[in-house]
Amino acid sequence: MDIQQKKQSFKWVWITVTVIFGALFTFAIIPAASAQGNSNITQAQRQNYASLLQNVYNFIIQNYVEEVDPHTLFEGAMNGMFGALNDPYSVYMTESDMSDISDTTQGNFGGVGLNITKATSPRPDGKPMWVEVASPIEDTPGWRAGINPGDFITEINGIPTETITMDEVLGMLRGTPGESVKLMIRRGDRLEFPVTITRAIIEVPTAKYAMIGNIGYLKLLTFTPFTADRAKDAILEFQKNNYTSLILDLRNNYGGRLDSAVDVSNLFLDGGPVVSIRSRITYENRDFNANRTALVPDNIPVIVLINRGSASASEIVAGALKDRGRAYLVGENTFGKGSVQQVYPLNNVGFRITTARYFTPSNVNIDKVGIPPDREVSFPEYTEEDAVHLNELINANRIPVFVEQNPHASAAQVDDFARVLQNDYMLDTSLLRRLIRNELNRTILAPVYDLEYDVQLQEAVNILRGGNYNILMQNVRTLKALQEEKENELAIAS
Repeated sequence: MDIQQKKQSFKWVWITVTVIFGALFTFAIIPAASAQGNSNITQAQRQNYASLLQNVYNFIIQNYVEEVDPHTLFEGAMNGMFGALNDPYSVYMTESDMSDISDTTQGNFGGVGLNITKATSPRPDGKPMWVEVASPIEDTPGWRAGINPGDFITEINGIPTETITMDEVLGMLRGTPGESVKLMIRRGDRLEFPVTITRAIIEVPTAKYAMIGNIGYLKLLTFTPFTADRAKDAILEFQKNNYTSLILDLRNNYGGRLDSAVDVSNLFLDGGPVVSIRSRITYENRDFNANRTALVPDNIPVIVLINRGSASASEIVAGALKDRGRAYLVGENTFGKGSVQQVYPLNNVGFRITTARYFTPSNVNIDKVGIPPDREVSFPEYTEEDAVHLNELINANRIPVFVEQNPHASAAQVDDFARVLQNDYMLDTSLLRRLIRNELNRTILAPVYDLEYDVQLQEAVNILRGGNYNILMQNVRTLKALQEEKENELAIAS
């Protein structure tokens, strides 16, 4: 739900965990480093510290009052070293972490094809903390088995899901393609039935698209090896529908593979720079350029939607299209992650480490700064009082009860109920309608977009339909120009 975080915490917390691991990273497909680069630290100093670490490790193993698991010491040392870097993107990775990263970088995994959630505290509706299906991935075993959004998985291979963690759930649902997993599905209050699903290779969902009149709407969820192909499929479908403009939605896209971001940019840029990578190791510096075969011609206006959840690879695309004058950015300032990581395996575990920073075509690094929109559009801020009322509404469970009693509620019924809630809780009716529709959508495949509530999407559509896109693009400045302007303002102020 595109609602900004409230300042006041709710009494209960939901943590949504999908089958796909969500993290902020950009992976560069570049050769692994073998040289150390220029440094004032001598080889003797490095060897001395390595020797000290080895000596301390041996001493603990041999002399600590109790026998110590070597793996425990290894993990402690790894976490300590990476913690000393003070870089949230350079971390030691457990076996589970490595598996999650592999899903995103490879773009597929062995599983059943269900996006799932699990409550981490008692549910307001009183139901046990079962695994809930957020949505089946289309054309996967879970989807073909008839599992619906809103279904609960109460058992996996005979083990109750309310008693196990999300990591354990994922470990049971994932596995070797061709092997079976037995689920117990609960639908509604009374219907419960077993389902046996054979695992298959599941492609990580990466794109959704639809037409908004004559406007092509493409939402990219993450950047995997398949993202550019799915984006291309969408654009070809837009062409069949005679699209006259395109909206590229990168909101809440946490990133992914760098080469995928470059490939997506290729669809919009006719040659020229996309991004450059700068490392401490000179031979790893690289410049990425677009091919001269843009699928979206220059006469098609493009608007990119961004927000504070747009990070890493999505910022590469947004920065490239902005700096090259190919798109108009609408929304909020992006997250600001301008670094590149590589993952190195160590048997079944490994580590992720920052190896470079990337720069946009105008030679700007956006780390910790982000990319500003050309037109800022934010969702309404909610006051402390609003947060209290919203918390009261959620804990009262009135919306789920309404949906249970009216599973096929019409738009008029939704509006009427929203007005009732508005009188009781003093909240904006558009927000209440959105909450009601979201609950209704729990049991169906949710629509690709919500033009009624999504003010950022509304603004993009209005710009494209208003006929002033070309005029707006004449005033678009590169990130370098914006940076220099800000520096000049600071110099004058000082």
